[in-house]
Order: sequence, then C-alpha cells, then structure tokens
Amino acid sequence: MINIVLFGKPGAGKGTQAEFLKTKYNLIHLSTGDIFRFNIKNETELGKLAKTFIDKGDLVPDEVTIKMLEDEVNKNPQTKGFLFDGFPRTLAQAEALDVFLVSKNWSITATIALEANDEILVQRLLERGKTSGRIDDQDEEKIRNRYQEYNEKTAPLMAFYTQQNKFHAVNGIGTIQEITERLTKVINEL
Repeated sequence: MINIVLFGKPGAGKGTQAEFLKTKYNLIHLSTGDIFRFNIKNETELGKLAKTFIDKGDLVPDEVTIKMLEDEVNKNPQTKGFLFDGFPRTLAQAEALDVFLVSKNWSITATIALEANDEILVQRLLERGKTSGRIDDQDEEKIRNRYQEYNEKTAPLMAFYTQQNKFHAVNGIGTIQEITERLTKVINEL
C-alpha cells in the first residue's frame, strides 16, 4: 500500500498533480478541499461548521477536518493506497492521521511538498477566483491570511516528517508536465 501526503500552499498545483498521481499509482484521492466543498454544498452539519472558518480565510479546526477525513478513508477499505491532498495541515492532524492509520495497520509512505513563491501563487489564485466562483480565491487579503496560517501551522510538519525520513520537497514552478515528472521521480524512488 502507498499512502502519500501532498503538501503545498493554496494554488501550488496539488489538485492538478493529484489527478495524475491517483491514476498512475491507483490511489484514492482525498482532497480536504473537495471534502469540505461537498459537505458545504450538501449542508451537512460538518459542512456548515467548516464554512464559518473558510469564509474568514481560516483553517478548519482539526476535530472537524479529522472526522471528515476518517469518514472518507473508511469508505475505501480495499484500496491500494491514498493520496492525501491538503491533509494533514497541522502537527495535531499528522499525529491523529498516524494513529488512525496504525489502527488499520497502514502508515504514511511519504510526504511531498510542492514549493513555490508566494507572489506567483497569489496571482494564480486570483486568476482561479475569476473563473471558479470560489470566494476564498477572490480576495488577496484572505489569500495572504491562508499563507500565513500555512506557514505557522503547516511548516512544522516538514520537521515531523523529516524525522521519519518521509519528507520530500519538489519545485512546484514550471509546466504541469515538468512538475509531474519531478513528482514521479520521487515516488518511483521510494
């Protein structure tokens, strides 16, 4: 079983790359963003709660995120692996994910971070916001708040996974094909 965590700030290309990786490696793609949007659109209790944080540009609290993710993992017991996109985002989430996976006799195989300059990413999100209808991609202040939250809460995960020899950084600037090739090289060498 392969379980990959794909990191990167909003706009770094996680969703685009995840589409390729899930097909190539036969993984179930679990995007917290997609899970949140599904729950919000369907007005589930967890979705309503998550929306109050997302609308402010804040990260959704760990308890809500973890519960949503565990529900999705449990729907796919026979999978060859998972591609976690946007989760974990905090040390508490990483620890909870490890505990949850161990309870199933699974573990994280590797974490891969798509790295890119904030200014490039802000412009990507503002462009995406013009066509996606996503309010959180249309306000530069909210975007920068999301990056500050990422830096404060997610960056410590690099040390956590580095200590486990599971962290890999990949340059997230270039063509989609170039970035895909970089990711594939890392995964094939695991």
